[in-house]
Amino acid sequence: MFRLQCVRPCLRRLFHQGVGSRDYVREGLQVCSTDDQVLDVVAKNRTKLTVEHVSCAVRMLWDFQKERPELLRTVHLIKCHPQFLTLRVLAENKISLMDDLTLVDMLYAFLRLTVEPHDSLVQQMVSEAWRRIDRLPMSSLSKFAVILSDQLLHSSPLMGHITNILDQKLSSIDNGRVLAALMVSVSNLVSTRLRDALISRAECLLDTTDPLNYSTPRRMVQFLRSIKYIHRPLLEKCNEIFLRNITRLDAENISIILGLYQSLQFNNCDFRLAAKERLIELIDTSTDPYSFSKLFVALAPISSAEIRERLENTILLVADEFSAHQALAVVEALEEIQSRNFSLLNKIASVIQKKLHVYRVIEVARITQALFLLHYQNPELFAALRTILVSSLQRSFYPYEVTMLTRVLSMLPSPRLDEGVVQHVDEVIAQCNLSELNTISFAIAKWIRTDPSYRHNTHSKYVRLLQRLSQCGRERLQTADRLDLVLDETKFAPGEWFEEMLLEETLITLNRMIDQINPSNIADLAFFLTRTNRLHPPLLDRIASVAIEHIDEIHFSATYPTLLPFSVLNYEPAHVDELYDACIKRFTPHISSFDPHLLVLLAYCLALADHFPEELIREIFTIDFLGKLDCQLESLNDSLKMRTKQRLMELNRAVCLECPEFQVPWFHERYCQHLQKKVNGSVSPVQQQIHTMLGGVLGGINFVQAAVITPYFYTIDFVCKLDKHLKPLSYSGPSTLQISERGKVLWDSNSLENSRDELPAGAHRVAIDFMDSKFFCKNSHHIKGEALMRKRHLEILGYRVVQIPHFEWNSMELSTPHAWKRYLRKKILG
Repeated sequence: MFRLQCVRPCLRRLFHQGVGSRDYVREGLQVCSTDDQVLDVVAKNRTKLTVEHVSCAVRMLWDFQKERPELLRTVHLIKCHPQFLTLRVLAENKISLMDDLTLVDMLYAFLRLTVEPHDSLVQQMVSEAWRRIDRLPMSSLSKFAVILSDQLLHSSPLMGHITNILDQKLSSIDNGRVLAALMVSVSNLVSTRLRDALISRAECLLDTTDPLNYSTPRRMVQFLRSIKYIHRPLLEKCNEIFLRNITRLDAENISIILGLYQSLQFNNCDFRLAAKERLIELIDTSTDPYSFSKLFVALAPISSAEIRERLENTILLVADEFSAHQALAVVEALEEIQSRNFSLLNKIASVIQKKLHVYRVIEVARITQALFLLHYQNPELFAALRTILVSSLQRSFYPYEVTMLTRVLSMLPSPRLDEGVVQHVDEVIAQCNLSELNTISFAIAKWIRTDPSYRHNTHSKYVRLLQRLSQCGRERLQTADRLDLVLDETKFAPGEWFEEMLLEETLITLNRMIDQINPSNIADLAFFLTRTNRLHPPLLDRIASVAIEHIDEIHFSATYPTLLPFSVLNYEPAHVDELYDACIKRFTPHISSFDPHLLVLLAYCLALADHFPEELIREIFTIDFLGKLDCQLESLNDSLKMRTKQRLMELNRAVCLECPEFQVPWFHERYCQHLQKKVNGSVSPVQQQIHTMLGGVLGGINFVQAAVITPYFYTIDFVCKLDKHLKPLSYSGPSTLQISERGKVLWDSNSLENSRDELPAGAHRVAIDFMDSKFFCKNSHHIKGEALMRKRHLEILGYRVVQIPHFEWNSMELSTPHAWKRYLRKKILG
């Protein structure tokens, strides 16, 4: 009994301490369900608030906001509330008492609640986080990096410090979300080595990431876009997660993903078709301006004409309520689909004109470009846009910004350009990369055409600027030491000025870096060489040897650009068969993973070089594949759609002629007839000249036919018939295709029937083709693959093919009618 009496006071003290230690403020905060309730608790307990209370209150305020749709958020009301000011003051006074996690979380929440970056609270919290940066856990470091990115500190010394920490602790990161946020934030500062390490770690963590979490792979794709690097294995893993979550994605996320894919030139048919279907489902539920603008931007470019019309009619009803940035996004989408809905365009332009003061300079440039390409007519708006662009250009020293503003200004019809603009461009040129220099050259060329003063002053400001461009370009190439950087800068560079001034220097530079060619860059290099249309054997030989030796390290889809220059330019390296066999072996197991249009382009590339892998050909010419290709073509842009259709026809023709054992039917008759009706029937003066000469050589114009259409729709310039003694045979009736005095081909109704009269025994037909410069590589007389395939096919059709190269016909040796006739007689009659 005595012992129990002794224990009772101790229990009483413990009980009172337990009651006294209850945190009523925290409990009050935890039961709040609205912003106002949280701020009421703050008001009632202002003198009792600790660091933990302030942190909890700020975090809850942001949590309530982020759960709401963008349009329903009330951040502006919170920011103006007097108790929010109390929280800010208390937080600023208690920074030193915060632990690392609380410090970064609270800083993040305050910025999301639109506290300005220049506010003393934010600046002191950033300084404190920088002081503790080496000890921050990786999750907090990741969030801090996002904060700095939002403040446009992507390339700051502080971000450099974070990049260094990431490099050292990369292997310890086991959370995909943390890694993805860090990857995006430090993308401006990563080296090639760190880039590869980050991608490798990201691939590993994606395998363990929650398959329902699509934000993490989206950030990883964003990282690839930021560094302009296509890593297909990572892209494909991310794409799989997007496809699994397609029914959960809203229009905004789909729009973001499609935009990232477009920037990376990564086309995935399955995602585009799934996204299109999902977006069509969302049309009826997207009723407010915010969600419908996102839907329109994502769906309009990949939808059918009927869906586009429906979208345009709906958006016309809500356009007046668009914000400045929604109007910008919509006008760019209208430009992408080349809309001719002028009522909608006028309404969007009206919204833009009212909110012009809101836009940043790059956004003004984008608006100007979109409206100009849409042929919008509003002199007042264009004058305002031009004033902003000129003023901004003269103030800017960012090369990419000056380049874009210069290019857009050159689009606008205007009087003479201000001397100050030209002078400012000249001052920035030295900082520009090769792509930017090429863009500026296009702008100067336009100014030269439109400025009348140029005709009277050959030593004008434009000439000096072009000379400076060339000088800076050569210096940049001569000092370059990284192949990947040169390839990145020349990816979109080739144009008239680049080819004339810098292409030779570029090839010398690439040759100097030949030892840097590796499996990761041969596809880009091969594609560049294809676009230059020039034969460069040392580089092509090196590409072939690297591809053969390291074929397993090359992504299967990269076999297409790798083979392209060899097929298109008709170049055969020492081990050409080994190269094609290695590439065919590499992609064959992955045929089903190719986008349909890319598989068609790959098969055509192989057909040029007389390679027809049976598994590939049989896959393409199946009902299922062609149906899938039709679906994909609906979502492709017009140029790629037309190119794919043309290549499928040419592949169909090649397989029918060269591989009859595959028993593939010819199903492009109507397509070719339709194309033939649209063809411009004019012929060149040289062809008219040859036509006249052939009449003299063969004994009369009735011995030659012009513009003859063969079975499978090849059009031959001229055809004649020779008997077994090589004597010309006349055509029984008038030629179905004749050339008029004005150089027009006169077609009759029977010209598309491919009918041919019977030949006497021992006689044969001769196809005579004039080969202009497009059939040859630019720096040589080397014939290209397309011309060789055409010759093979005409021979299979029974023609003896006579090719007349332009450099022979136009040579000094053939400068008289007698010489031309002698040349033709030798070519045709031997």
